[in-house]
Amino acid sequence: MVSLAACSSSAKNRTPSEQGNFTSATPMSAEQCAALAQIHESAVQESSYQIQPGDQLKVDFYLNSEFNDNVTVDPQGKITLSLVGTLQAGGLTPDQLASSIDKAYQNELRNPGAVVHIHNMPGRQVYVEGQVVKPGAFRLQPGMTVVQAIALAGGTTNDSAPKNTVLIRHDACGQAQGSKINLAAAVKNPGAGDDVALMSQDVVVVPRSTIANVDLFVKQYIRDAMPIETYLAPPM
Repeated sequence: MVSLAACSSSAKNRTPSEQGNFTSATPMSAEQCAALAQIHESAVQESSYQIQPGDQLKVDFYLNSEFNDNVTVDPQGKITLSLVGTLQAGGLTPDQLASSIDKAYQNELRNPGAVVHIHNMPGRQVYVEGQVVKPGAFRLQPGMTVVQAIALAGGTTNDSAPKNTVLIRHDACGQAQGSKINLAAAVKNPGAGDDVALMSQDVVVVPRSTIANVDLFVKQYIRDAMPIETYLAPPM
């Protein structure tokens, strides 16, 4: 994640090397700095995202725009492009897929220069429940973390116990596994170990009080066998 801590009006007092690559005599405002950081962060997150079936991709050939295309990854993780046919996309990052496309077009174009962007991920959602302002389902974006999902849900309520937030994730066999996340620490230091990157169908639950047994809490939450309060310890 990109830290915005260095973005402030004091930037005008720094040397060009301290301001990074920006050597303009006019310092950036805090708003401009934040916007630039957000753009950079989105680019970093997209570049590390692994493409999945159902994702909608935009393929651009900057030197050969007539071959630009919008494609959807099929259930087998493949895409179909003009001239070269079917290519594997699932499991690759956008940069890896772009390299694969370049190789496929080598006999057709002198300099393909393909670039792949994630256009949309329909059906890929995460769920935020418990003591948040607006619980519900949210579209999973490349690189989305627990802190970002909580923000989309309007933040936590005054009755929440953010240090005992639970992430529920299903394994390859469909079994639900739970892990505690210290949301309070994650908010203070986004991008650190507590700010976990989310996967499709993850469930983030912000409880009302301390969780005494995560495994039992997850079983109850998934199966709705008995009241959640059974697995909560008294508030600290």
